[in-house]
Formats: sequence, C-alpha cells, structure tokens
Amino acid sequence: MFWTLAQVAIGGAIGSVLRYVTVAAFGAPWAVMAVNVLGSFVMGWLFVVLATRATLSPLLMAGVLGGFTTFSAFSLDALRLWQADQPVQAVLYVGLSVGLSLLAVVLGAAFAKGALG
Repeated sequence: MFWTLAQVAIGGAIGSVLRYVTVAAFGAPWAVMAVNVLGSFVMGWLFVVLATRATLSPLLMAGVLGGFTTFSAFSLDALRLWQADQPVQAVLYVGLSVGLSLLAVVLGAAFAKGALG
C-alpha cells in the first residue's frame, strides 16, 4: 500500500507541475480546458493500455493525470467568466470543456484499441 500511495503522490506532483506550466504559458481558462481534454484523451488511452498492467495505473492515472487535469480549476474559471458578465463565454467554456473531454476519452480508448491508428 505504501508503494501505491507513493506512486500517486509522485505522479500527482508531476501532473500538477505540468498543469501549472501549461496554464502559465497559455493562460486560463482555455489552457485549463485544453489540459482537461488532453488528459481525458490520455486517460482513455491508458485505460485500455494499462488494463493488463495495473501496477502503473496509480502512478499514471490517479497520480499524473489526476494532478494534470483539474475540475476544480475548470469550475473556478467558469465562475469567474460568469461573474465577469461574460455568460456566453462561460456557457461556451463549460460546454466545450465537458463535450470535448468526453469525446477525447472515447477517442483515446479507441486509439489504444487500434481503431484509429
């Protein structure tokens, strides 16, 4: 159990730093949306690829991707857009973030199964 928790902690640190650098480089809220979509794609891909190698799952899925993708930051960005009297951007941001992330996880899984590549 200790090793599993260590993997999640190490992966979480890596993912959080990657998210911070990405958002700092490209700016919120759209970089947060991009992080969530990319993370969803990779999550779908890893879901298939790691099905037979569960030992890496805590590090990569719960750790790296859990730290990289960020629903709380997404929610805060949506609230900030709404409070800044930008309701159209807020609704667009929420809809695109959720829709594209769901599509990305499906595509990631299909890609890993060889359906797209």
